Amino acid sequence: MKNDSYRESRFDTAMLKKLRILVLVHATLVPPDSLDDSSEKEIAEWRTEYDVISHLKSAGHEIKTLGLSDNLSELRRAIIDWSPDIVFNLLEEFDGIVTYDQHVVAFLELMHQPYTGCNPRGMMLSRDKVLSKQLLSYHRIPTPQFTVFPRGKKLRISKKLQFPLFVKSSTEDASLGIAHASVVTDEKQLTERISFIHEQILSDALVEEYIEGRELYVGVIGNNRLKVLPVWEMTFGSLPENLPAIATRKVKWDRTYQQKYGITTAVAENLPDGTMARLEQLSKRIFRALHLTGYARMDFRLRNDGALYVLEANANPNLSAAEDFAQSAHSDGMNYAGVLHRILKLGQNYPAAWRALDA
Repeated sequence: MKNDSYRESRFDTAMLKKLRILVLVHATLVPPDSLDDSSEKEIAEWRTEYDVISHLKSAGHEIKTLGLSDNLSELRRAIIDWSPDIVFNLLEEFDGIVTYDQHVVAFLELMHQPYTGCNPRGMMLSRDKVLSKQLLSYHRIPTPQFTVFPRGKKLRISKKLQFPLFVKSSTEDASLGIAHASVVTDEKQLTERISFIHEQILSDALVEEYIEGRELYVGVIGNNRLKVLPVWEMTFGSLPENLPAIATRKVKWDRTYQQKYGITTAVAENLPDGTMARLEQLSKRIFRALHLTGYARMDFRLRNDGALYVLEANANPNLSAAEDFAQSAHSDGMNYAGVLHRILKLGQNYPAAWRALDA
């Protein structure tokens, strides 16, 4: 596809045409123009939005930020009145529902509006963890065995389930609802955790075999021609041995907790022979099997015997300059501005169906 090779992403950002960019964020995450007078806790809430907007402004683009909650008329008005060249999509939900963000992207397509990140079909398939695992199983991509306990139905625990098991929401992301108690070792714990997901997270419960091993993340960027970024690893530092080494919400987002136990992420080292090539192959297969576009991150577990399992695929992962995706790209020679402009180019070139009609 034209301009869809990684080589072409290593350009001086000054060479990119200056664009009118509508940055789409959640209504509560519109960042201020400056970090001054903001606490560390406040900054953490809208860090990604601030990083993206401030870097795009620094590159000379004309930026308009739109905070969206539950009303698409504001988005329609901004597109009609302002005529942006592209929408930089940073939404992760709509009307408080994670799986509704795909409909916002579908609306952009109906408006014949170019946008960054994943297309509606890829978002729908990857956001639905049950459906995505079914698709991965169909394509013989290794993923933990699983079962689903629907919310609102009587709980029946099969005697065939083998512990330990991992319990999480079938739809939520960012580790919402994941804690050390998510790994269960008996039927009582399993029942309690399923009830927690049903009652507190308000979603179906996805229960899968717990894979003990190393936690690996692989970023992929592209539409047709894909570039796999260096493998990133989460290390759990001095986390107590009685706690499972999993990416809980505190492990992922609580800086104090991370510092206390020395939890870090960095380039994966000392991987078994052949693992890097296998991760690259699997990541590309997953990206295509789920019809992803733009950029995504695949989460894997590497068992002690060398077996790899994909835990999930994340369309439009966190784009903060200090987070895994951008840091992985940086370790491979692409600075943060380069990542953002690469994503912009992919959005401009994505062959949405409406383009054929407008040609």
